[in-house]
Amino acid sequence: MRLTGRGGLLISIAALLAASAGGAQSAEPADILLYNGKVLTVDREFSIRKAVAVRDGRIVELGGDELAAKYDAKSKIDLGGRTLMPGFIDTHLHIYSLARRQVVIEPARSIKEVQEIVRAKAAELGPGEWITGYGWDEALFAERRNLNRADLDAAAPNNPVALTRAGGHSAVGNSLALKMAGIDRKTPDPPTGLIEHDAGGEPNGVVRERIDLFLRHVPPAPWEELKPGYVAAMRRLLELGITSFHSASTTIDDEPVGAGGSGKTTSGLTPRRLALLHSETGHAIPRVTTYIDFPGPERLKAYGKKSGEGDEWVRLGGIGENPVDGGFTGPTAWTLADYKNLPGFRGKGRYTDAELQTLVDASAANGWQLALHAIGDAAIVQTVDAYARALDRYPQIKDSDHRWFLDHFTVMPPEATMVKMAKYRILISQQPNFAYNLDGRYRETLDATRYRHNNAVATPWKKFGLHVAFGSDNLPIGPMVGLYSAVTRKNPSGEVVGPEERVSIEEAIRGYTEKAAYLSWEERSKGTLEAGKLADMIVLSADPLTVDPEAILGIKVDMTILGGKLVYERGRP
Repeated sequence: MRLTGRGGLLISIAALLAASAGGAQSAEPADILLYNGKVLTVDREFSIRKAVAVRDGRIVELGGDELAAKYDAKSKIDLGGRTLMPGFIDTHLHIYSLARRQVVIEPARSIKEVQEIVRAKAAELGPGEWITGYGWDEALFAERRNLNRADLDAAAPNNPVALTRAGGHSAVGNSLALKMAGIDRKTPDPPTGLIEHDAGGEPNGVVRERIDLFLRHVPPAPWEELKPGYVAAMRRLLELGITSFHSASTTIDDEPVGAGGSGKTTSGLTPRRLALLHSETGHAIPRVTTYIDFPGPERLKAYGKKSGEGDEWVRLGGIGENPVDGGFTGPTAWTLADYKNLPGFRGKGRYTDAELQTLVDASAANGWQLALHAIGDAAIVQTVDAYARALDRYPQIKDSDHRWFLDHFTVMPPEATMVKMAKYRILISQQPNFAYNLDGRYRETLDATRYRHNNAVATPWKKFGLHVAFGSDNLPIGPMVGLYSAVTRKNPSGEVVGPEERVSIEEAIRGYTEKAAYLSWEERSKGTLEAGKLADMIVLSADPLTVDPEAILGIKVDMTILGGKLVYERGRP
C-alpha cells in the first residue's frame, strides 16, 4: 500500500535518516582526509588523483572525491584544487646549530655588513673569545671579492675570527686566527689544502679545504647549548617541504669507547642524538638517514652496526661524505684537465689510491654502503675504480643490492667511467642546484665542455642508465632551486648552460622523491603516494606540472604532513 500525505512524508524522512545512519556506521575510519585537490602520486605511471585517506601514519587509499563519503575522518582538509605530492627527500644536507660564539652571516650582501656583524659579536663576547660563522659568498657581496684578514682585523682586532664560506670548502681568518693556527708567510700548503697569499707574499687569511686549521683551535660548544638550534634547523626543513633528509655530517664519536666511540667530547650530530631529538620532539622533525664519517677500520668494526639499521625515523646510511677531493667553492676540486686560465693547476685529491682503497674495503668488509664525495672528474674516476676493486674483492656484496653511490658528480667523467658505474650499479646523489648557484665558479674554472655538462642529470641518467637522486648540500637547501635548474639549466643571468642536460619536471620531481628514497632502501615505504606507504606529503601553492618553468622558483609549500600529522602550515605558527 502506498502512503501519501503528511504521514507518508514522515515515513520517507525516517527512512532517509535510517539509511544515513547506516551509511555513517559503515564508513571506514581515517585520521585525515585530503580531498578536492590534484594529487601527484609519482607512482610508476605518475598517476593523478584527487583525494588521499590516511590512518595510523600511512596512506589507506587514493582516489576521487568519493573518498569523502567512504571515510569518516577525524580531520578533513579541502585542498581547494591545490597540488599535493610526496614530501621532498634531500639526499645531502648538513644541519648546523649556532653556538653563542657564532655569527649569522648568510644574509650579508656586503663585506661591510659582515664587518658590522662581527664587530657586534666581539663587543658581546669581549676580547680573546673566538668568533666563528658560516655562509659568506663573495658572489653576493657588493664588493665582488673574497673576505680577507684585513677586513676581519678591522672588525675584531682583539678576537680570533674564522668565517667559513658557503659550501664549507674554505674559510677566512683574521691575524689572531692565523697566529693561533701557526700560519705565516713561510707555512707550506697543508696536505689536501691551499693557503692563499697576497701580492706581498703574506697569508691573506683564506685557507682552502683545510678549515680545520682554524676550527680545531675553537673550544667546542656543549651539546645542550647547541641542541635547540639543531631542532630549529630541522623544523625549518619542514617549511621547505623536506620530510626526509640524509645528514651528510654525522659521526659515531659519542658511542662508548670500545664500541666505536672516539672518547673525545663532541657536540655534533650522531645517530644516538638524532634518535633522542626525534623522541623529545614527538617526531615533529624530518626523518633522517645518517651518513657516517669514516672512523677508521678498527672503530668501524667495533661499532658492530651496518647501513640500513634503524627505524622509520632514524636509520644508518652510508660511509660518507669523506671528501675524495675539494669543491668549487674553494676551488680545489680535482680535475683531469687544467683549470681554465690556471696552467698546471688541477685541484687536489685527498687520498692516495692505497689510502682510498683501505677506506672502501674496510667499509665493505663491515657491511656498509659507500657514499663518498667526488666532485672533479679525476676524483670520480679514482672513486669509481676503488669501488669496483672492492666489489670484485667481495663478490657477495657485488651481487647484492649494495646501492653504493657517489656524492655530487659535478664534473662529468669520461664515458668509460660511466660505463663502469653502470656495470657495478654505482648510483649518484646529484645537486642540480649547484649548476644555478655556483655558475660563476664553474664559468671561471672549467673548459667549455666541462662547463656545459656540469652537474649533469640527463646524460648519466638517460644515456648510461645511472640512478640519479637529488639533494642540495645547502647551496641553497630549498628544493625549488634544484627543480628549476634541472628543468631549465638556466643560470642566474637566464642563460641556458648545457640544454641537453635538461629533464622534464616529472623526472626532476622523481629525483627528489622516488629516486631519493631508493638510496636508503626505502622506496617501498616512501617517495611516492601509494596505499600502505608513509603519509609524508606536501601541499604546494602552484602546480609544478603546469606552471611556466620560470615560476618554479616562486612555488611555496603551503602545508607539510609528516606521518599523517600536519607539522607545518604557511602563515601559521
